[in-house]
Amino acid sequence: MSGLIDLDEDAAWAAVLRRDRSHDGRFVTGVLSTGIYCRPSCAARHPARANVRFFADGAAARGAGLRACKRCLPDDVARDETAVLAAIRAIRASEEPMALASLAADCGYSPAHFQRVFTRHTGLSPSAYARALRTERAREALSGSERVVDAIYEAGFSAPSRFYDTMKGRMGMEPSVWKNGGQGVLIHWSHAATSLGRMLVAWTDKGVCRLSFEEEAEALARRFPGAELKPAGDEAAQFVAAIVAEVESPRTGAAIPVDVRGTAFQEAVWKALSDIPPGETRSYAQIAAGIGKPAAVRAVGSACGANPVAVLIPCHRALRTDGTLGGYAYGLGIKTELLKREADCSP
Repeated sequence: MSGLIDLDEDAAWAAVLRRDRSHDGRFVTGVLSTGIYCRPSCAARHPARANVRFFADGAAARGAGLRACKRCLPDDVARDETAVLAAIRAIRASEEPMALASLAADCGYSPAHFQRVFTRHTGLSPSAYARALRTERAREALSGSERVVDAIYEAGFSAPSRFYDTMKGRMGMEPSVWKNGGQGVLIHWSHAATSLGRMLVAWTDKGVCRLSFEEEAEALARRFPGAELKPAGDEAAQFVAAIVAEVESPRTGAAIPVDVRGTAFQEAVWKALSDIPPGETRSYAQIAAGIGKPAAVRAVGSACGANPVAVLIPCHRALRTDGTLGGYAYGLGIKTELLKREADCSP
């Protein structure tokens, strides 16, 4: 495979078949029968495998006599990535919210087009990325501040009310309780049968705090030593059934709240995972870039491994940079099956 590094042809073809956007920019697909080359994610009808050759980039494909696809514009990938990384740097450096029009103009794009480009690369719009960044800074400030109010202003919020409005539904427990490690929280738990194995699910009054497979209740006591653990009764049957349904047909999990704790970095990764559309995947490198820490590829993998709520935070959608599955806490068989189910349900 001419010029393609760290990715074999089978893995490249598999990425093309699933139209995996995380591989855009890593190689281009040359179609000899039409004389064009495309992004791996191109929405055009798939060519016959015998007519396909893989090239490291557009220059290599053009050297073989091919021309760029006018539908997916593969030569724009590098420009788009550079523009997104520049915008991320600008957002992180600014103390005030930045207007979409200003970010787009700095990168030479129209606002509407830049919003699509930014969202495609990071899973978030520029404004949502800025909010997520401020949320991350708030968590970091809470970890190091003696008083919650000091952390609020340190994170850049103009008033406590703005902080609580922004954090509502994002951190689960109230900031003061989160800061103290969740001492005294009541956690209900239950086991349920699924086609992927016996599921353990546990939840607080804010949302699900643990979803795992083939794990016993004793593990909850080790994970939540300060909490009161209580087996769920029949009144929770409908709630548990909704979670089982999400496991059997994983989509977004949007209707099921979660209440998770982690480091600021872990929670940023978990948020990025939750923003990946069902049926799509992202590489560790792409997730790292999306949260503004492109050098933290290995740490992203570790954060995926630390995900406390399988499926609801879809760490199964994260792949190694070379396109292989990577690890999964409950085995690659379950990860493969979850990805298959999402692909089968995708429009």
